[in-house]
Amino acid sequence: MISNQILQNTVEGLKAITRIDFCVMDVEGKPLANTFSEQRSYEDDVLSFVKSPADGQVVHGYQFFKIYDEHQLEYILLANGGSDDVYMVGKIAVFQIQNLLTAYKERFDKDNFIKNLLLDNLLLVDIYNRAKKLHIDTEVRRVIFIIETKHEKDTNALDNVRGLLGSRTKDFVTAVDEKNIIVVKELEPTDSHKELEKTAQGFYDILKEEGEEDILIAYGTVVGDIKEVSKSYKEAKLALDVGKIFFGERSIIAYSTLGIGRLIYQLPIPLCKMFIREIFEGKSPDDFDEETLATINKFFENNLNVSETSRQLYIHRNTLVYRLDKLQKSTGLDLRVFEDAITFKIALMVVRYMNYMETMEY
Repeated sequence: MISNQILQNTVEGLKAITRIDFCVMDVEGKPLANTFSEQRSYEDDVLSFVKSPADGQVVHGYQFFKIYDEHQLEYILLANGGSDDVYMVGKIAVFQIQNLLTAYKERFDKDNFIKNLLLDNLLLVDIYNRAKKLHIDTEVRRVIFIIETKHEKDTNALDNVRGLLGSRTKDFVTAVDEKNIIVVKELEPTDSHKELEKTAQGFYDILKEEGEEDILIAYGTVVGDIKEVSKSYKEAKLALDVGKIFFGERSIIAYSTLGIGRLIYQLPIPLCKMFIREIFEGKSPDDFDEETLATINKFFENNLNVSETSRQLYIHRNTLVYRLDKLQKSTGLDLRVFEDAITFKIALMVVRYMNYMETMEY
């Protein structure tokens, strides 16, 4: 269904060209859009016209026309005047609105198809049949972007993303819930990870300029067949969730860069708790003081390099060694040993995951 604003813009544009007033009404005579300065009721005239077999007639000096959507009466158009010129202009207006109905219906059908495709609600045979009817290519490279904004039902953000894509009719922008905008983007054969990052950054920049806050963008891997679009969507969704836990400093997250965080996210909480108990013997990294945690994080950032870590922490090398020895005594893990460092790093990530899941329960 066309919005009343679209209808209003259409009749105002027609009036600006023809200098003839128009009114679009529903089949019960309720005005939906009009350019008349004087308002009056046309309900009785419309109801009589709807019952008549004629598609157009003059009533009290006005031209009345029926507008159909696939043989279903959708609107009544009223044009001011009973002359042949007004009749001709009225027929042009009917043609214009019927074309708008067709275009918006096709857009709705495509949007509905894409949503069901993302959610895996279609049989394989239905995917290809419906794609063919809607003139959607089935064997092109595509990737899914998910854009999360602070505000729910943010239609402005949706329109801004559509505006950035411009007239690219092969890309689709939709939403399957109240928080996330989904972009199904068609790629060129030569597009690489660099182009995907550039596209994501473009989405981020334009939304930031429009005043959006807490923007988070995630995207899946590139797929080559339309039946795999849901796979890229699931990957982007996973990247969105995992990114919030382990990459809080990032605004753009690719599924391919999740690393071990992707595995930890899929672990059951009881198994995580058991792992932490075994590593820290009932303790938790949350119990460490800020100085110890800062030392650990900086040590990992510098790839277990003692000299570089002490330099960046502005402490003597021996002081850092003392802290690492103290940590070894309390945990049994020596971060200077690669295997122990890996175990400790994973443990920190597991604790972060557990804490995040606990907050999500409330």
